[in-house]
Formats: sequence, C-alpha cells, structure tokens
Amino acid sequence: MIYKTLISSEILARHLNDPDWVVVDCRFDLQKPEWGQEEYQLAHIPGAVYAHLNHDLASPVTPSSGRHPLPQPEDFITLLSQWGIDSTKQVIAYDLSAGQFAARLWWLLRFYHHPAVAVLDGGFTLWTEGNHPTRSGSEHNQPAKFIGIPDSAMTVNISDVEGIRLNPEFRLMDARSNGRFLGEGETIDPVAGHIPGAVNHFYGLNLNPDNTLKDPDALRSSFKAILGPVGPDHTVVYCGSGITATHNLLAMEHAGLAGARLYPGSWSEWIRDPNRPCSTHTD
Repeated sequence: MIYKTLISSEILARHLNDPDWVVVDCRFDLQKPEWGQEEYQLAHIPGAVYAHLNHDLASPVTPSSGRHPLPQPEDFITLLSQWGIDSTKQVIAYDLSAGQFAARLWWLLRFYHHPAVAVLDGGFTLWTEGNHPTRSGSEHNQPAKFIGIPDSAMTVNISDVEGIRLNPEFRLMDARSNGRFLGEGETIDPVAGHIPGAVNHFYGLNLNPDNTLKDPDALRSSFKAILGPVGPDHTVVYCGSGITATHNLLAMEHAGLAGARLYPGSWSEWIRDPNRPCSTHTD
C-alpha cells in the first residue's frame, strides 16, 4: 500500500525503521527563515532529513519572479537523490502542524511523477503529543537515484492566468486569508489585494481545530461551494508565493477533486508589473 495524501502518526510510527520510507521535516517560518532548521536540530522524527523552504523547495528569487520560484529541476533531482528518494520510496513530509509547508514538498514530488508521498496529519505537534520518539542533530540517508521530469500540465504561467482570470469556465482560487485577499493587513508583499476575477478559499478552512485535515466529505462540500459548476480540471490555485496554495491542492486531492493546477509565481509574481490589475474587493 502506498500513501498519497495523508498519513497518521500511528502508522508512521510503525514504519520508522522501514528502509523503503523517507521522512522529510519541512518546518519553516516565513518571518524567521532559520527557525525550522534550528528546531530540527533540537528534535525531529527519527530518521528525518531537513528540507529548507527557501533553499531546497524553491530556487533563488529573480527580478521578475515571485518569492518562491520552483526549484531548478537538476538541483531538485540531485537533492531528492541525496535524501535517498527513488521510485521505490514512500515519502512522508511533515511540518509543525497545519501542513502548509509539507504540502509544498508533497506537490513537488507529484510534479515529478512520484505519487508515493503523503503529509503527516497534524504534523510534529501531534507526533510529540502522541509521545512518539524524537531525535536531535542531523541525519543522512543512503543516496539513491531519483529519476523524474516536471509535469508542465500541473502548472500555469502568468500569461495563462491573464487568459483565464475572467473566463467563467475557469476558477482562479486564492488560498490566502480573507484579509489578505481583500488587501487588509498585508505584511509580506509590497502590494495588497488579489488578482481580479479570483475567488478566495483560505487554506486554513481545510483544517480541524487541532490542525488535522477535515474529512473528505467536508472538504468536498467546502470546495464545491467555491467552484460551483466549474470542475477541478478547470481550477487554478495561487497564494502569496506558491506555498499555501499547495495545501488547497492537497485538500482537494484528499476530497477526490483531483486535477487543479498551481500558479507557482502567485501574487508576489503578479505584482512585479505595476500595469497588472489588482483588486481589493470581492469581484
């Protein structure tokens, strides 16, 4: 059996010594970029390697890009190989609790045609609350040979967004909080608001109070209320920089609504050109 969306702490605990499983710690704080790696050094799930959002799950920012461009294929494939990931491995990604950073690695592996990847439901918080073991320091796996190419059909670019944002046959979905969507309380990007024509589905709505993912029926109902008659295959998700949008993609997949695409550049790329329209109200 392979796990493709979520996995519980209990199941992971039974596989800690499984040589065909690779665990990746994705804890991160956008305001304190080194916090996650420092926390990893103090305590992590035994056997886990660490993935730094800025250095490992993204490539350097350019004058025209968003804040977290997708990693360069050659660099990412080399990194996956160093982590011991190949086509035979079940990968488990986790972060502190909600899964928004782990979902980035989940999506990236699927982008490279590796379906055996799941996010730890409730993350490191529920892992420790369940009295499961932890370890300190750094860990390394036996290198493997990852083979894969990016699936361009899973993404859209800025020109595509221009073409679909006002097309009633598509949904452009913003995963940021409603406040940021409406241009209120923006603290990360220099311009507030959203891409005109977009609808808002905050990724936090995917979660139960304990930061586990809601059940598939509840997720399906929530997304269908936003999508209306539009199918997931005509849905594009974005956020501030292509991170929390992947949480919506994970939730949709878990709900049986597969096929939505990611706009990796997201809002932080869109606003690079001051001539592109921006909105601060519900369209």
